[in-house]
Amino acid sequence: MAAAARPALKRALPSLRSSTFLPRQQQPHCHHHVPTSRRSLSTTPSHRNDAQPTTPSDKETHFGFSTVTTSQKRALVASVFTSVADSYDKMNDLMSFGWHRIWKDHFVSTLNPGFSPLSSTSPTSPPQHILDIAGGTGDIAFRLLHHAHTVNSNPNVKVTISDINRAMLSVGKSRSAALPASQQAALSFVEANAEDLRKTRPLTPILSQTEQTFFDPATATSGLEDDSVDLYTVAFGIRNFSDIPAALAEAYRVLKPGGVFACLEFSKADKHPLFNSVYKEWSFRAIPLIGQLVAGDRDSYQYLVESIERFPRQEEFRDLIKGAGFRVSGDGGWEDLTGGVAAIHRGMKPRE
Repeated sequence: MAAAARPALKRALPSLRSSTFLPRQQQPHCHHHVPTSRRSLSTTPSHRNDAQPTTPSDKETHFGFSTVTTSQKRALVASVFTSVADSYDKMNDLMSFGWHRIWKDHFVSTLNPGFSPLSSTSPTSPPQHILDIAGGTGDIAFRLLHHAHTVNSNPNVKVTISDINRAMLSVGKSRSAALPASQQAALSFVEANAEDLRKTRPLTPILSQTEQTFFDPATATSGLEDDSVDLYTVAFGIRNFSDIPAALAEAYRVLKPGGVFACLEFSKADKHPLFNSVYKEWSFRAIPLIGQLVAGDRDSYQYLVESIERFPRQEEFRDLIKGAGFRVSGDGGWEDLTGGVAAIHRGMKPRE
């Protein structure tokens, strides 16, 4: 699927000149010299299966360093993740020096899914519904289930893996076959846009290489109800959303009062200038080159490092979470990992 998607990505992104990039002084959050790419990408998707029509409600957003509409970004991001679906973990290894595995383990252990202070006095553990957004390959969801079922001995925890990209979900579905039967039974896979979770559908197989790989809301068969989720997780996905405030509003809607929003994402290491300089040089010079040599796909990797650069700083993202209605706690409202290369943000929906 990934190999077949690369020509589609090339067709969807035929020509992005350096003039389409924002001038460096207009690129937010960018206080370090970032090498520009000579890649050839277009902000106007033309591939018939990946393009979405521009609508009057489209907002202006960004795709890496390029300015696009929200519908264009959805199509472009869909092409990227269809292309990298089979090598997604390898991609994260390259972008984090392998630290993403340690970060994910820490993320899940701090959330402690399946735990309840009533467990020691109750003969049955309380049920929990976890929604893992942009969780396609299952890397976080499988950890959540293992922790809940094995560490906390709570078999009543169920996880819904949601992703806008069927190729990513299909990888996760395939990998889930290696899980214990009890954990497989506690998993469900749904296609959805995180910005509107009222429209979802169960994962449907990809039958041909010409099929649209991102979720079409017109095909929705169900949706997530208000106050229906105990824990909402998103790891290394929210920076790719077209409308982050809309996604945070949906997270608030579907969470129960007292429910927790938890996000693990690449962030900013600005507090450590020398380390930050080395990290950015690695990101912008080495990662796209390695993507080309190892996966034959420079464009997708170039976008991914640009998307990290464009993602809000820790303080700004915390304020977006608070603006959605969540209460944040802790030192500053987030936890830096590896000097700020990544960060964990949490928010609780107030109890009524």
